[in-house]
Amino acid sequence: MATKVHTVAQTGFGTGTNELYDRARPSYPAESPLNIVEIGAGTGIFTRALLAHPEWATSIGTLRAVEPSDGMCDVWTKTVNDDRSTIVKGTFDNTGIEDGWADLIIIAQAFHWCPDYGKASAEFARILKKDGAVVFIWNLEDRDGAGWVAQLRDRIEVHEKGTPQFRLGLWRKTFSTPEYISSFHPQDEEEWAYHLLASEQIVTDRAKSKSYITMLPPDEKAKVVEDVKGILERGDDKVWINKEEGTYQYPYKTYIVVSRKK
Repeated sequence: MATKVHTVAQTGFGTGTNELYDRARPSYPAESPLNIVEIGAGTGIFTRALLAHPEWATSIGTLRAVEPSDGMCDVWTKTVNDDRSTIVKGTFDNTGIEDGWADLIIIAQAFHWCPDYGKASAEFARILKKDGAVVFIWNLEDRDGAGWVAQLRDRIEVHEKGTPQFRLGLWRKTFSTPEYISSFHPQDEEEWAYHLLASEQIVTDRAKSKSYITMLPPDEKAKVVEDVKGILERGDDKVWINKEEGTYQYPYKTYIVVSRKK
């Protein structure tokens, strides 16, 4: 089956960029159950959080991760060490999972890259058991949480160049496709605001880990880093955790969408 991966996702997350992604990106609040297919598993940030949580340990039989990027698969293999889990190459619309195997599909920080929402919905319905569910999860810096965060996002988002970022909401077209409507109930959505630990290094590395920033020429990337440093030095609305250690609050939001199979 012919499948497509967005050019920026493929190149921006190519070999050599993924150790930075794995170090810089935040993990996930630990609230998730059951036997799982994780699509777009990336470097294993969510996989590790899921497998490590003591409340989930007895309820996960097998986790089958699916990821199109060779570079991310390599990092996943190096960082996820659990006999319950494996990873294979695949995409949203071609997972390689057998019919009706999954109790739960999780897609963390990835579904905005989906090239065909209808085909993906059909694939989810195919591999899910009756009454199974798809959980879509995103973390995003909360521009309403502090002035410096809004300035940071304004500075880096100018480089998106039309890529299908989560914030644009293009992924919402999923829920109006015939394939989705015929197989799933209307989605449920939740949002949580919270703070992560921030420092100049953490914020700078996270900005550099964005796919569209990794692709910039060295001089442009250096200018981004310089401008981020200036934003952090001004520190509008910065809330210190430990000023001597240079740590402060990093406003974030997590968005979760749950779609249950009919």
